[in-house]
Order: sequence, then structure tokens, then C-alpha cells
Amino acid sequence: MSEAEGEQARGPRSAVRHVVVAADQVGQRLDKLLGQLLPGVPRSRIFRLIRRGEVRVNGRRAGPELRLAAGDALRLPPVRDSLIAADAPPRMPKALMEAVERAIIHEDARLLVLDKPAGLAVHGGSGLSFGVIEALRASRPSETLELAHRLDRDTSGCLIVARRGSALRVLHALMRDGAVQKSYLTLLAGRWNLGHKRVDAPLRTDLRVGGERTVKVDARGKEARTEFKLIEHFGSAASLVEALLHTGRTHQIRVHAAHCGHPVLGDTKYGDPARNEEFAALGLKRMFLHAHTLGFAWPDGSEQSFSAPLPAELRALLDRLGTPRGARRARAAQGSS
Repeated sequence: MSEAEGEQARGPRSAVRHVVVAADQVGQRLDKLLGQLLPGVPRSRIFRLIRRGEVRVNGRRAGPELRLAAGDALRLPPVRDSLIAADAPPRMPKALMEAVERAIIHEDARLLVLDKPAGLAVHGGSGLSFGVIEALRASRPSETLELAHRLDRDTSGCLIVARRGSALRVLHALMRDGAVQKSYLTLLAGRWNLGHKRVDAPLRTDLRVGGERTVKVDARGKEARTEFKLIEHFGSAASLVEALLHTGRTHQIRVHAAHCGHPVLGDTKYGDPARNEEFAALGLKRMFLHAHTLGFAWPDGSEQSFSAPLPAELRALLDRLGTPRGARRARAAQGSS
């Protein structure tokens, strides 16, 4: 067998990937993060890739013990599909790929923008085989796709995926500089009487309750700022509010809303269980948090603005709350607790 035939027999290589370290990956060892980014590749192979200099961090060689910082640029070398075949995740469901493709609301040479459905994780992990990014990569195998940011699994709305390493680096720089405007719509428990309020409360994100990561307001935490603007009251039972993010901490809106005494309705982690149960009876089957708009400007000055409409099930709940009968049911639920 010739060398070329041997190469073919061992299977095709994956594409070179360029990844920028995100906030939730900061502090991880290089070898550990590579284990996540190259699922199924044996650790011995990962160490060999690092040792040979095929993995680069900010264009330079690095040791496996290197602790990564936000914005570090990683180059991941091609890896033969045959290396990971035995440990590869289950086959991607075609229905999931089609659903994610249908969720795309904008596409250009540099990025994709999706209206992510609630209940779909942005990436696999924590018991999930697949998320948005895995489905997109399966649907578009010739492209190099990376998440520019994240949304909680139960949050719907605008999500950006970079199609080029250069676009990813620019987007992360804009986010670090606070130059990306993110607006969310959320329904909060109770009557919001705080007006136009800016919450500046640091968040600590390394705490775990019952084995799950959780977040709380803590003076030792990282800077976090959220701006809340009232849109509409629904009696004393609930308030529709716009939340503007000035920082991008994990669970930021949810924790800040609860800190103000008005948790997000349907939030099973930081919310009020009694209120959630009452609104479930009114038809709320998910967390009422939606990434409504997102905007920024590329370095060349071209403005980008994207919007995802409120999902039908959330609009339907607001319609019910806005009717006399719905208002009476909401008041009755609020008064019974």
C-alpha cells in the first residue's frame, strides 16, 4: 500500500479550528480544555499534539499545564476522524440539525445569528450529547464555527456564531469593551415599583449547590451591572421588564432580578417555587427570559442590529394576562400565596 493509500485508509482529517477562550473557560489547564474541544481524542494523543507544537496559544507553543485567560486564541490542529470514531458521541439527529438551521435569522460571511429556542443548550455537556454548535457543525462540516457568546439552556433568542476566527476575536474584544448591546425581555414576579433601575451588584460564580453551579451576589464576586426598565404591569402579579446587560456574567439577569425581590417567572434555580407553580397553571411552561435584541459595530464602522420576536408561547401568556379573565386569575393566584 502506498503512503497516499495509507493516509486515505486512516480516514479524513477534521479542519483546523481557531477558538477564543470564553469567560467560563478561564483558568482551565490547556490539556483539560483540549479534552473538551476534541471529544474522544485519547489523552496521550492530546499530549503529543501539545508536545509537537501543533496546538498553539496566541501563536506560540504552550505546555499542557498552562492556565488559560479570557481572549487567549487557540489553534487546534486537524485530527483524523478515525482517532475519535470509537469514542465519538452518538450520531447527530437530522431533526435537530434541521431545527437549528431553521432558527437562523441572519447569515453573512462573518457570522450566523440564530433565534435559539428555549430548552436547547448552546453546546453539549452536563449529560447532553448535542447543542446548537454541534448541530451546526454537523450541518456545515466544511465550516469553522464557534460560539461568540452563550445563552442559558432555558433562555431563547439572539445567539451569534462566528464563521471566521478573525470575526470571533473581534466579537470577543467588543464584548470585553462593553460595545455589544444586549436587550432581554423578561416577566418578573410581583409589581415592579423600582422604576428605571440600574443594579450594580458583584456576582460570585464558583459556588455549587447540590452539585450544580450556582451564582449569588457577593462582595468578593466579579463586577456585574444590569439595567431594568419597566414595560408593563399585570396588576400586582407580574411585570414585563426590559433588561439591558452591561456585563456578561453567568445567570446575571436572573440573579439580579431575584436580588431586587422580583425573580424571573419560571426560573427553577433562582425563582419563587410558589409563583412558578401559579404561573404554570396560567400556561407558563418555561422560564420567561428572551434575548430580544443585539447590536454592535464592526471596526470598519458598519452597524449590526438583530432582533428575535418574543416566542409564541410567551406572547400567548401576556395576551391571557392582559384579558380581564386572565388578570382575575393572576390576581387570585397572587392573593392565595
